[in-house]
Amino acid sequence: MDEEGRVIPVVIHGNRYPIRSSLEQDYVARLAAYVDDKIRAAGETTPTGDSLRLAVLAALNIADELFRSREQRRETSGEFNERAIELERILDRILMAS
Repeated sequence: MDEEGRVIPVVIHGNRYPIRSSLEQDYVARLAAYVDDKIRAAGETTPTGDSLRLAVLAALNIADELFRSREQRRETSGEFNERAIELERILDRILMAS
């Protein structure tokens, strides 16, 4: 496969899009299905026929998920770092007492 990838057809909100990607076809299909679900959910809460508006609302929801996930990962990483530092201190005290 070349560096640009292959064309993978996907359907989002009833429209077919040819996606050029070097990613696995199944993965691209899952991404498209996820976006389609988000657009459908936005349509349920905001009944409008405006596809662009629904796409923007879906994009904002996906961005919110991404930001929350990143923040959670930072918090988790921080907690692990704090625990590792504390364990290191305890180990140092034990080794110095020996």
